[in-house]
Amino acid sequence: MARRGPDAVDKLVGRNIRVLRLAKGLSQTELADELGVTFQQVQKYEKGTNRVGSGRLLKISGILGVKITDFFEGTDRMHDTARRSVFDQLAQPESFRLVQAFSGINHPNIRRTLVKLIEQIASER
Repeated sequence: MARRGPDAVDKLVGRNIRVLRLAKGLSQTELADELGVTFQQVQKYEKGTNRVGSGRLLKISGILGVKITDFFEGTDRMHDTARRSVFDQLAQPESFRLVQAFSGINHPNIRRTLVKLIEQIASER
């Protein structure tokens, strides 16, 4: 008997919905209102608890202003745990906040210095 319910691709799509929603600056409630569902339903989509139907996914892509294929970013690396996509990294709240803050820095020298500092910290694991 075939297993029913969300699978790894559904979870990846949900994660990508979250990243793209945050990039657009929308709350779960705002996206839910646009979709005509509850914010709890959006939470379930983003966690991968509930599958997102194709029609709903198309509507989400329109609301977020992205291509529908953007929701499948990372599927080519699902079996390669050594490679993490940008979406994997941005799914972490701290990473997303860091990128948002960094993009607000307009001085090129400060940006370069911060990148060097973070690279140095990361290399000292």
